[in-house]
Amino acid sequence: MQKIPVSVLIQTKNEEASIEKCLAALSDFDEVIVVDSNSTDRTAELARSAGATVVNFTWNGEFPQKKQWQLQHASTRHPWILFLDADEYPSRELLAEIAAIVSNPSEHRVAFDIPISYHFAGKELKHGHQVVKRTLLKRGFNEYKDTGLMKLPVITELEVHYQPETVGDIGRTEGLLAHHDLDPVRTWFDRHNKYSDWEAYIHADPVMMRTVRSFKSGQGQRFDVVPFKPLAFWLYSYVVRRGFLDGRAGFDYAVALATYYWQIGLKTRELKRNGWRLADHA
Repeated sequence: MQKIPVSVLIQTKNEEASIEKCLAALSDFDEVIVVDSNSTDRTAELARSAGATVVNFTWNGEFPQKKQWQLQHASTRHPWILFLDADEYPSRELLAEIAAIVSNPSEHRVAFDIPISYHFAGKELKHGHQVVKRTLLKRGFNEYKDTGLMKLPVITELEVHYQPETVGDIGRTEGLLAHHDLDPVRTWFDRHNKYSDWEAYIHADPVMMRTVRSFKSGQGQRFDVVPFKPLAFWLYSYVVRRGFLDGRAGFDYAVALATYYWQIGLKTRELKRNGWRLADHA
């Protein structure tokens, strides 16, 4: 069978628990590259054993971050790029859809938003809030802009929670990308505690808030201006989007993310009380 002419770029750092499952689901693609951030476990070894190319990335704390660095520096065989995390893999429906997209000579869209099939607390969530990521990109038409985030005290090497700027038409797939984190649930809270720090610094500065908002998805931009976010999100995810149909996992996920938005608000209010502004720390 002819391989799908897409270069898959997988972001890793100490992902030995997930990398083999991820790579096993990517055999239909012509090129798979693991971009590893100096893992101290067997991530790179397992990736090479599975036939993937491994490229090491060491962040210098400045722009560009990891994904934009790859768009600028990673050598790939194909113009279409699929960015994945090590705990993500495409459904069979998504594989077929991507193959049709990139083989269509009249395809005018240059980026695709892909809805996520999320797993939480060991269960696939079929209802509730759904994340969408712009993760299928055509080279030359997409760029993660320098938004000034490098000046924040809590910035990380990987672009999170904002989309690349796309010059051209954007599509959305019907097929889903599975997100199945095999780490203990405490790591979800560890990550989101850090994310809430990052979001709080952004929300505390009006100029930074407007800049970052412009690079979020339409869904993200609308939710940014919703009042009483913790309660609003819980009602949206658990009631409106019928998260209750996912049982206890649906309830836990709605509560966990509502708590995340509560953390952002609480930390933002503290920063504002203390008069924090990005310009004072540039």
